[in-house]
Amino acid sequence: MKPMARFIPLLALAALGGCATHNPQDPLEPYNRAMFTINDKVDKAVLKPVATGYKAVTPTPIRHGVTNFFGNFGDVWSMTNDFLQGNVHDGLSTFMRVGVNSVFGLFGTLDIATEMGIYKHPNDFGLTLARWGVGSGPYVVLPFYGPSTVRDAAGTGVFLAYGPTAQISPPSASYGALALNLVNTRANLLSASNLFDQIALDPYVFTRSAYEQRRKSQVEEVRDRPIIDLGEPNPLAKYSYDDANGGLMSFASPTPTAAASAANSAAKADAKPDAPSH
Repeated sequence: MKPMARFIPLLALAALGGCATHNPQDPLEPYNRAMFTINDKVDKAVLKPVATGYKAVTPTPIRHGVTNFFGNFGDVWSMTNDFLQGNVHDGLSTFMRVGVNSVFGLFGTLDIATEMGIYKHPNDFGLTLARWGVGSGPYVVLPFYGPSTVRDAAGTGVFLAYGPTAQISPPSASYGALALNLVNTRANLLSASNLFDQIALDPYVFTRSAYEQRRKSQVEEVRDRPIIDLGEPNPLAKYSYDDANGGLMSFASPTPTAAASAANSAAKADAKPDAPSH
């Protein structure tokens, strides 16, 4: 991935120095609300219309193939983080999943692994940092990327610099892959975001709450695992395919997109707070 894309999360964090308030739950709220509004306007003016047109002209089987293809890329990143977290079972399971879909699923465009009972279990470097004991830090809304925390923003930067799509060359192909994944992801979430737009609540607070609850649940699951998790006999049965985000990597998605994805999983979240940053 190219330098500017890599450093968007870091540039956002650098702009936060003068934005602190006395709200302990959201000390960066003035900045966050401003960025939330900008992301929302960009989404409604550009991304949502493009995604709507893409969905209208692209046959459903093609869109499913695109979803599965980028989901296969996402599985490579999940596998990497599984091993970094000492989660040997999930790492080997995802390794098998990537191999099956790459070889028998036409480079991942067909999700053969799910049909075989080898299910998706997403992971990312933000969760790896949490596993290593890094606190979440304050909630922050990133330009174009939407809800995050300081810890997860660092994870996003690592993904952009070293994730699978960063290895694509030439640069034009890498940018093209990013754009296609973004538009396809947004098209998959059109229905959810339309419902989000109708909610008669503060959209910013709803998005923040949904994201934080979902993320806390994920972090607690990661931290509760043994240091080296070898899994259980036939542990694949406990997994189910989470298609809240179309099985895709969630990168470069404006706030409404990320909010819709987070809201779909908010009911699964635990209310127990994440460890604070020190």
